[in-house]
Amino acid sequence: MRQRFLLLGAVFFGVLAFLLTYTQIDKEKRRLMGTSETVSLIQVRRNMVEGEELKETDLRRIEVKRQRDTSSLSREIPWRDLSRIVGRKLDTTVVAGQILLTTDLKPLSRRQGFTGIIQEGGRAVAIAVDSVSAVNHLIQPNDNVDIIGTFRFPDAQQDSSLDTVTMTILQNVKVLAVGNQWREFRSEEGSVHRSYNTVTLQLWPAEVEMIVFASQKGRLSLSLRNYEDSSLDRDLEKRSVNFKLLEKEIPKYNKQREERRRLN
Repeated sequence: MRQRFLLLGAVFFGVLAFLLTYTQIDKEKRRLMGTSETVSLIQVRRNMVEGEELKETDLRRIEVKRQRDTSSLSREIPWRDLSRIVGRKLDTTVVAGQILLTTDLKPLSRRQGFTGIIQEGGRAVAIAVDSVSAVNHLIQPNDNVDIIGTFRFPDAQQDSSLDTVTMTILQNVKVLAVGNQWREFRSEEGSVHRSYNTVTLQLWPAEVEMIVFASQKGRLSLSLRNYEDSSLDRDLEKRSVNFKLLEKEIPKYNKQREERRRLN
């Protein structure tokens, strides 16, 4: 009888110890899960060797769990930096399914970096944009745009009122980057990455002063051009639009649009 009680007691305390251990493990697991987050990283699609140049088709997006407090120390490359990775060369051999690390890449030379895409003698200047002024974020690197400014000037009648004036400042300006993306690419789903609030333009030194000044004195908008259209409209250089001119020119605008529709 005594042995039976001892055996039952051993079983009871064994089960109790198991339950306490399981509870503690589960509690620790929940704590760790609570401090983790899902991050989007870059995964290599195929086996590659040192010196190979990374192409967009070589890479894909992968979602993984990572601790929040160690993310800043990670060598893993976030998916949002894909445009910076395409075109880089490998510094080591990688295998299919491997998460790409910063240490897998050869150091970036100046020619390969962003400064390498600026035309000699040109300057890169960023302007603030939103979804309206950046054509609903459809503008991409290597596109060409016109820069339009809207300003408030003292009215020509020399009174205290202000007149709103809109004018085309520069035409056929090359876009170097949108946000921090300076290589054009599309996601796996085929949609363009559109989240940015700056557009970086290639300008000449004298134009830099003008655009910086204009951005401080009014609102700048970008007009996206057809990729084959590099023409300059000289009439735009001689005009600006205010309410009086708009009211006067509306019939002319509509007539011109009707004529273009007939030609097309």
